[in-house]
Amino acid sequence: MSATTHGPTTGSTPAAPVRRSRGTAIVLYLSLGGLSFAVLQSLVAPALGTIGTDLGVVTSDASWVLTAYLLSAAVLTPILGRLGDMVGKRRIIIVVLALLLVGTVVAALAPNLGMLIVGRILQGAAGAVLPLSIGIVRDELPRERVSVTIGLLSAIFGIGAGVGIVAAGPIVEALSWHWLFWLPAILVAIALLGAIFGIPESPVRTPGRLDWIGTIILSVGLVAVLLAVSEGEKWGWGDGKTVGLLVLGAVALVVFVIVELRVAEPLIDVRLFRHRGVWTAHVVALAFGFAMFGTFILVPTLLQLPTVLGYGFGKTVSESGLYLLPTVVALVVSGVLAGMLIRRVGPKIPMVIGGVAVTTAFLLPAFGHAEIWQIVVSGILTGIGIGMALASTSNAIVESVPASQTSEAISANTVIRTIGSSVGTAVIAAVISSNLTPQGAPTDDAFTIGFWASAGVGVLAILAALIAPSFAARRREAESAGVTDFHEGSTAESR
Repeated sequence: MSATTHGPTTGSTPAAPVRRSRGTAIVLYLSLGGLSFAVLQSLVAPALGTIGTDLGVVTSDASWVLTAYLLSAAVLTPILGRLGDMVGKRRIIIVVLALLLVGTVVAALAPNLGMLIVGRILQGAAGAVLPLSIGIVRDELPRERVSVTIGLLSAIFGIGAGVGIVAAGPIVEALSWHWLFWLPAILVAIALLGAIFGIPESPVRTPGRLDWIGTIILSVGLVAVLLAVSEGEKWGWGDGKTVGLLVLGAVALVVFVIVELRVAEPLIDVRLFRHRGVWTAHVVALAFGFAMFGTFILVPTLLQLPTVLGYGFGKTVSESGLYLLPTVVALVVSGVLAGMLIRRVGPKIPMVIGGVAVTTAFLLPAFGHAEIWQIVVSGILTGIGIGMALASTSNAIVESVPASQTSEAISANTVIRTIGSSVGTAVIAAVISSNLTPQGAPTDDAFTIGFWASAGVGVLAILAALIAPSFAARRREAESAGVTDFHEGSTAESR
């Protein structure tokens, strides 16, 4: 798919850079929008039991609060990302933030589970915030600021997920679960006003029509796969519903690829996946989606188990959240450092560093997790790894596709990371539920197996990062793909 130029409003060349002060304001507004979405992604999980009790439903039914959000984000992210490339990223991000705000208010006021699920479906539209934000940054900021800013925005999504886990307990204990939505709503409102009044519309667009056939097929495929993964533990992995949905999803995704290769204006240009810089970034994103939510399940659970078991630490929900703060801090620092490093040597080296860091982070507790320092060090390494990897994958894709396809390509990466998160959550939950004491608590072996599984996925990320193209090879790929704003960096990697 190529950009079509119609006067000043379209094309593949980024807009003239904005003033530095205005550029900083744009980054601030985009960061607030991304932070609120990421916080909402994880903030609800620790409070499902409380929400279910308050609304008079069992926890298994309350889990649809998470599932509905996940399915909505997976389906709407590629659609809204493509629309952003077509009609203007600022215009679509305003729509996205408005839906997020409405959904958050609906959820905060929800008197029953059905209304809460409706609010969460509306919130899921904000899955497109990161792809649209990265597209805006690429179009509007000076080239030398792009990699660092993308690193920051990418890290914020990991930060938000960590903050959600950390803050959920104290918010519910001090206020109520309704404030899990009221507090993020404030951030969303500020981000929305900033998008309306402080972000210019980009002239970089790809005119065309939305591929409705591809949209329907992709939606069926993603919903089937994610629903099976999310509910497989409850239904049973050998149950007809689980197996049937997995088969349906796999068939639909294969048909989607075939259809997209034949239509003139595809929803997602699957030909982009042929670029080594793109598909390796997708594999790394898949692995880190798994690892990120692996640690957000394993660590709090281990910290909250009673000490009488011999391997738990007896922390409250609020206390266990505090032990994730080093992970969040490491994410912030490493995301910014990754962007600076990418400016000099490209995304491959920080991507490898990220893979090594997160693999080490899980190997340490896999060998032993009896001491609290092992958990803290593991968390810091996890933060470093996630910050480095998320920044690198986004920058790798930006350097591999034309500006007119930025949001579309990043949307695909976001969906793939969402799938990784769902698989990671399901696998770790299955490991825990299949290794229980007679009293129903997870055994020590459950955590050891979970840490080893996450470390194995980390190795996959390392291998994909090593296969990723070097600086020189990435430049050649960029030129062949029509990229006009490839950043040369300060130091070239070897060929």
